[in-house]
Amino acid sequence: MTKAHDFILGMENGYHTMIENNGANISQGQKQLISLTRAILSNRNILILDEATSNIDSSTERLVQDSMLHLMEYKTSFIIAHRLSTIKNADKIIVIDQGKIIEQGTHDELLEQKGFYYNLYKSQFDEK
Repeated sequence: MTKAHDFILGMENGYHTMIENNGANISQGQKQLISLTRAILSNRNILILDEATSNIDSSTERLVQDSMLHLMEYKTSFIIAHRLSTIKNADKIIVIDQGKIIEQGTHDELLEQKGFYYNLYKSQFDEK
């Protein structure tokens, strides 16, 4: 689902590994994967994620997104992100700049508007 299982099994004591204070013995990405996995497994009707994949590599992020599409079907999720690949499949995207809503719509609708979201998208994906 999120690859957390894989990295946990790779640790010296697997699921019996003691996590040090503030998770000093695991990476930021691993902390995020554990937190995200716990949130998904809690099976709530509403899920709020704030930069949930910011420290996760791109291939793991795609795996997480695919899992989220399936697991959050018929549920409500609020996803706060600067990495647009994280929110691309959302039913509705709300673009906020300096505390104000400046655009909203689906990914395709926002690209068609050629506004703030469009420019941000181009800056993230055209440089690759």
